[in-house]
Amino acid sequence: MTSAWAQRQAELLSDCIVSPDVFDPMMDRLRTFVVPYQQALETAAGQRNVYLYLQGLLSHLPRKNAEAIATLVDVERLVLQNFLGTAPWDHRPLVTVLVGEVVEQLGEPDGIIAFDPSSFPKRGTHSVGVKRQWCGHRGKVDTCQVGVYMAYVTRRDHALLDFRLSLPEEWARDERRRQECHVPPEVRYQTRQAQCLEMLDAWGHRVPHRWVTGDDELGRHSRFRGELRERGERYVLGVPCNTTMRDLEAPLPEYQRRGRRPKAPWQSVTQWRHALPSTAWRRLTVRDGEKGPVEIEMVKRRVQTRLERKRTGPEEWLVVTRRPLSDENGLEAQASRDATDHDTRYRYHYYLTPTQAPEAESSLGELARVITAGACIEASFKRGKSEAGMDEYQVRTWEGWHHHMALSLLAVWFLIGETHRGQQVTPALTLPQVRYGLSLLLLEVFCTPGVDYICRQVQRQLLRNELARFYHHRASAGGDQGEWRGLQGPPPGG
Repeated sequence: MTSAWAQRQAELLSDCIVSPDVFDPMMDRLRTFVVPYQQALETAAGQRNVYLYLQGLLSHLPRKNAEAIATLVDVERLVLQNFLGTAPWDHRPLVTVLVGEVVEQLGEPDGIIAFDPSSFPKRGTHSVGVKRQWCGHRGKVDTCQVGVYMAYVTRRDHALLDFRLSLPEEWARDERRRQECHVPPEVRYQTRQAQCLEMLDAWGHRVPHRWVTGDDELGRHSRFRGELRERGERYVLGVPCNTTMRDLEAPLPEYQRRGRRPKAPWQSVTQWRHALPSTAWRRLTVRDGEKGPVEIEMVKRRVQTRLERKRTGPEEWLVVTRRPLSDENGLEAQASRDATDHDTRYRYHYYLTPTQAPEAESSLGELARVITAGACIEASFKRGKSEAGMDEYQVRTWEGWHHHMALSLLAVWFLIGETHRGQQVTPALTLPQVRYGLSLLLLEVFCTPGVDYICRQVQRQLLRNELARFYHHRASAGGDQGEWRGLQGPPPGG
């Protein structure tokens, strides 16, 4: 090994030395972190349970649902299940505190607000909002719930800020299912584009940003792009590969001095892309990856697209990106079947952005920065689902889903802050490793079983098993005496 490589190896190894300061006071910081969120709740029980539930989400548990967390923190199962699933506390004050903290720590004038749906596969049909629909998690139509999320992306980091459960139209019309899942009377069916605009209107003035971005599920709707233009927002939105457009920079046929002047033909963006010369593509480095710089090739062209009823839309920039099929570190998630196309060598994505932006802001380098924000929101979903149990809930109600989502966002935000703090002394530290270290601290707090603790855990399992057997016989038998058939001992009073 040459001296240069040996020196670089020594530098990398030194970045991995973990100081005790990373973890020593972490439990104290967690108690301090949760205080503003506790103050946002009205009841002492809610304040106590927020802290307990956050500890469970950050723990070693393989399944971070209310029952498993209750067992870990040694409280009655129904206490946490009721707190999560049916207690009438409002999650929105927690989101308000979260937004303020994220803006304070990560805010930049040219920040990016990113919108993206995320799916949660389900087996049954009783959980609120569940139906057969496009499930991005599995890449096919499947039974799932879908949430619509708003994230904030800056050069410092990225974090999820707010969310909405996408309630299908058939759910919104079904009064029986609404009552069973406690859907509030004021909740009505909204498109996902309307939910994004609602979150943007709620937080856009508080979150410093220059761009709004989203995938093709949002960008394919010309009305959504128009709503953003009316709000003065600059956007980079994905569009499907079958989007119809007209190239405004293409050379026109010679005018024959009869009839209307010829215009460029309407064609799909895929057809247009096939005709591009190889010299049209520009290569840019967008970020540093684990295996080296991540590069992307781009082309930009002024176009018009069609609105509803084949009306001509305003001028926009069409941005096309391509990356080799062999590159596994894709920058964009596939939101639908027609979100992307490919040939034998490359995979292509298509975006639209308004032409009113200043030239510096519509440069390929700036647009590439915004496009990569789509990868950041996907990374935020991965953080939540891998490290904070975002997808491991077992609730059916409207309140339960929103409560769990709010608390999982808080758990991830705590890990982000601890990662930034730890990287000051251990530069190679990552968020999953911070969560792992914290889970070991929580093991030390909760899992020190004495005889009393063991008795409580065994008793909890016995009660659960016996009550489950009781209710099974009660449901399958047909009368008061039948309810006790198969159970040991006579019925009460017998």
